[in-house]
Amino acid sequence: MEKAKVYFTKDLSKEGLVKVYEALGKELVGKVAVKLHSGEKGNQNFLKPEFVQELVHRVHGTVVECNTAYEGARNTTERHQELMKEHGWSKYFQVDIMDSDGDMVLEIPEGLKIKKNYVGKNLENYDSMLVLSHFKGHPMGGYGGALKQLSIGVASSVGKRYIHCVGKENGTYEDMFHVNQLDFLASMADAASSVVKYFKGNLAFVNVMANMSVDCDCCAVAEDPCMKDIGILASLDPVAIDKACLDIVYQSTDPGRDHMIERIERQHGTNIIDDAVQLGIGTNEYELILID
Repeated sequence: MEKAKVYFTKDLSKEGLVKVYEALGKELVGKVAVKLHSGEKGNQNFLKPEFVQELVHRVHGTVVECNTAYEGARNTTERHQELMKEHGWSKYFQVDIMDSDGDMVLEIPEGLKIKKNYVGKNLENYDSMLVLSHFKGHPMGGYGGALKQLSIGVASSVGKRYIHCVGKENGTYEDMFHVNQLDFLASMADAASSVVKYFKGNLAFVNVMANMSVDCDCCAVAEDPCMKDIGILASLDPVAIDKACLDIVYQSTDPGRDHMIERIERQHGTNIIDDAVQLGIGTNEYELILID
């Protein structure tokens, strides 16, 4: 597989976000889903709707989310919609909680650990997807980027628990914390692969390296950012864009990098890159192209 192109800008403005997306030279077709993290109630680090507004409108997108598999302000459609209003998403965009009407199953015959993925049923209404990720640490996955958005992010509430429980049907919340970590990461890669294959190339990925805490935007109580803001990356390859972000963190001279790397390595977070490469949904070989 030839090297993937990953475009990079240090311009962390709304205009920079549009500029790096347009560097891809790809127009997303039909009805476009914009998968992003809308932020748990109490979280301070998630990307704000005002920041992404121009890009979402540029692709004529609908902001999509799915309900969570844990207690909080996003675990039912009603509560989730209320928080979307509170956080400002409904003010600027059409919003779709994709599992509000249940699940759709994507088969994964070649899966490393799971052979199917439960996604929000409304995924069937979209022709393309822009995966707009806030790159940061994560208490379970080590880091959160494009691959996590494709997997846990697109999974329904049922699907999230299924992935976390490595394919155990009717797994409990407690079961999610008693699985082999490497198996969990492989299950995420499996789920991500099913979404990539579903869209048949009608995908684009943008990762924003700002407000980088070791905690996910799903944490109601999250640590403040431990690294200075870096920039925005865009690619047509979900593996390459995450690998580029990880490499930037590892090569950084920011004193906070050690805290971020400790979180990534404690959870073996980079293993998902190898799993995704094995599944054939991207490459870890890339060319980083500065567009500034």
